[in-house]
Amino acid sequence: MHRIPARTRKPEGAPRPSRTLALLAALVFATPAALALPAFAQDPAPAAKSADQKPADHKPADTKAADTKAAPEAKPADGKAPDAQATGARPADAKPAPPPAAKAEVPEQFKKVRAKLDAAKAELDAREKQLGHAELTVVDLNAIRDSAVTVTDEIRTLVTRLDAPLEAARERLAQLGPKPKDTQESADVAAERAEREAAVTRIDETQRLARSLVVQGDQIVDRVSNRRRESFTRDLLQRSQPLVGPGLWTKVMGDVPRDTRALQSAVSDIGLLFSRNGSLANLLFLGLAFGISVALYFGRRNIAPKGARRDATKTDPSRRAVMLAAWRVILLGTVPAVAGSYAVYYALDSTNLLPSRLLPVAAAILGGLAFIAFVEALCDGLLSPEKPAWRPAPVSDAAATRLTRLAVGIATVITVVKSVEALNSGISAALPISIATRGIGAVATALILAVGLHRFADTEQEEEACFGPYVPTKTTTGIGGPARLLGWAAVALIGLGALVGYVAFAAFLIDQLIWDAAVLVLLYLLVQSVDIFVGRALSDETRLATTLQANTGLRKRSLNQISVLTTGATRLVLFLAAAVLVLAPWGLDSTDIVSSVRQAFFGFKVGDVTISLSSIAFGIGILVVGVFITRGVQRWLENTYLPATDLDAGLRNSITTVAGYCGFLIALALAFSYLGLSLEKLTIVAGALSVGIGFGLQSIVNNFVSGLLLLWERPIRVGDQVVIGDSEGIVKRISVRSTEIQTFDRSAVIVPNSNLISGVVKNRVRGDRTGRVSITVSVLRNQDPVRAAEMITACAQGHADVLKDPPPRVVFKKIGDPFLEFELLVWIVDVSLGQKVVTDLNFSVFATLSEAGFIPPLGPGSSIVTVQGLDTMQSAMGEIASRFIQPAALPEGGESARPPRDRGLRSAGA
Repeated sequence: MHRIPARTRKPEGAPRPSRTLALLAALVFATPAALALPAFAQDPAPAAKSADQKPADHKPADTKAADTKAAPEAKPADGKAPDAQATGARPADAKPAPPPAAKAEVPEQFKKVRAKLDAAKAELDAREKQLGHAELTVVDLNAIRDSAVTVTDEIRTLVTRLDAPLEAARERLAQLGPKPKDTQESADVAAERAEREAAVTRIDETQRLARSLVVQGDQIVDRVSNRRRESFTRDLLQRSQPLVGPGLWTKVMGDVPRDTRALQSAVSDIGLLFSRNGSLANLLFLGLAFGISVALYFGRRNIAPKGARRDATKTDPSRRAVMLAAWRVILLGTVPAVAGSYAVYYALDSTNLLPSRLLPVAAAILGGLAFIAFVEALCDGLLSPEKPAWRPAPVSDAAATRLTRLAVGIATVITVVKSVEALNSGISAALPISIATRGIGAVATALILAVGLHRFADTEQEEEACFGPYVPTKTTTGIGGPARLLGWAAVALIGLGALVGYVAFAAFLIDQLIWDAAVLVLLYLLVQSVDIFVGRALSDETRLATTLQANTGLRKRSLNQISVLTTGATRLVLFLAAAVLVLAPWGLDSTDIVSSVRQAFFGFKVGDVTISLSSIAFGIGILVVGVFITRGVQRWLENTYLPATDLDAGLRNSITTVAGYCGFLIALALAFSYLGLSLEKLTIVAGALSVGIGFGLQSIVNNFVSGLLLLWERPIRVGDQVVIGDSEGIVKRISVRSTEIQTFDRSAVIVPNSNLISGVVKNRVRGDRTGRVSITVSVLRNQDPVRAAEMITACAQGHADVLKDPPPRVVFKKIGDPFLEFELLVWIVDVSLGQKVVTDLNFSVFATLSEAGFIPPLGPGSSIVTVQGLDTMQSAMGEIASRFIQPAALPEGGESARPPRDRGLRSAGA
């Protein structure tokens, strides 16, 4: 970091920078006890002294307190007089106890801090005074900014370290309570209060002074940034003589003889250096460097394509192979060229065979050659004009060829222009010649770009001979409309800017265009590489994914999520880096970026609210850790501890759920406290939210309160069999918002908790799990009902799931015709077995009654007809019944074989 000497920025008597840094080091790297609570914030306390300490050599730190004390006795921190027996004081001949050692350190520590602040203030004042000069270069501005940033960071650290001592001193002062108004406190308490108030005042004043210096430093940095932006804008939009006017070319022709002589002088200087330093060793070294450079360039053009291992016969390579081949082409085409150019430049610089003022010319030429090689390699790796199967970019063959020619052509023109500009600077050419050189280069670049865009606009169209509107059927362009529009806009700005005199602006646009194109191409390749080598490596059936699944136990879905998060985070970082690189030529400095990121991360103020991304990140981390610990405690309760108790499943679920909510609330409170949100602020937020809760969140709050009531009163527990409306099932989970019920057809019914509290719910297992089931049985009327009831009861008593107490019971419900109706009531051990018990009892009762003849078998020809009516019509109805029954005995297949009802219907229909 460049720093301006202290003599030019320090007034008389100000400490030197070395002393300032020493004071800072003494403050920052102090002992932990001193950092926790500096001596000037501590109250004096009696301390044990060694026998060799001399009270006479120890002066009290507070001179005012020392003058007011007549006796040199040590005084405790609470202000009370020490007891002779408690303090171990001896009779009158005993020497007075020395004052605490901490009091002697108070002024020294305080002086160090104040000296450091004075030095920082002198430094910032000097920088601010220097910033008032009108003629400051970019180097000077950077030096001022670096110095101000360094001092500001040091003072900001001091402010942070003073927070804890100031809070401790205020807390110690608060322990004395408020100063009484009616009565006068004792002298000891008053002295103690004055001493502690002085300590608070000293730290508070020091911190406020430090904060003012931080503000001053930030203002200086802002002024430097504004000056740099103004200088950049002024230089960028400075207008020179236009290329289309005769005045520029008249001056150029007048300066040509002078510049020609300067060029001849430069050539003669080269010959002089060769004659002076052209020893055999230097010439061999330079020749070796040129030979290595030529070999590297030759290998790049001929050997590198083979090393890329792109097989032309392979028509469908994998995406991973294509991307690896593209990177190999870029590296093998760029690295040898850069190494060859650097070898020649190093040889020219080491042998002193070239004048120092012409070394930039050699650097521009060699760097330009390396730049052309980089552009060729980048286009070959991304576009692959000769091998379409190995092309990562989705463009057509014609577009790939044209893009490659356009990029290489622009790179060549820029290399020539930069080399000529370096030569003009080396020979100190006249300003009109430099302007003409840059203007001609800008116009040439604009013309090449315009020709390339015009070729991209060409299309091969096949128009069919048909009636109707014209529809283009084939295009060969590979660049979309917005890209071409931006290209034509750049052509217009560059060409017109150079022609009307804004040569610097035109040259800057060319550099920005090339720089942005290179950054975007590299960004595309990097994003595609991340998706292929990271995303697909974790999401597909690759060796890495299989190894991670086998060794870590992660599922494939988890690996897919990790791959998505990883690729997303990497893409975000790449896009941010690309944005920074794109904005770098516009005057954005890395120091400004770091300062902005640091300010955003460690806190920035919006009004009276301080927003700190670091605090937010740490608060979220605390919340995540708290939730993770809470989940662990819940799993331990659910799987280990609660199963070992005698608690039922519903109570265990309530305990686990409440523990989870308590842990989450504790973690949330800790996160809020770390963010600096006190209970008062949370109360204000809750009061503001109460209006919204009253209008829009009634249902949510109702369900939440209902869920808490369900967990507390437990009218419904996990595992209960309940009936809610038309749904009946088992309660699977109770949360604060809803309850999940699984029906017997394996469907999940989500019921809001408010419905369970305010509605009617039938809980089959509220008291216990026993239940009652019933079946209806009908026997013939001519059978003995007592015997039938005994047989039905015996079937129920023989079932294993039927309780003996209370015993099964048979209810004689109805005397019907032709059946007698009974209802069997049984109590079972578990209500969930109701359907099974009903089925078993039906099978058993049917078999028993059928064997005893109480339920006659019904066949195709058997019918029972009972007529109830008047006695006078009984005989007639019997005759009618006999007529319907007699045809059943006829042979099968005749007309009389049809049921009587069917015959009657058929006759009526006829």
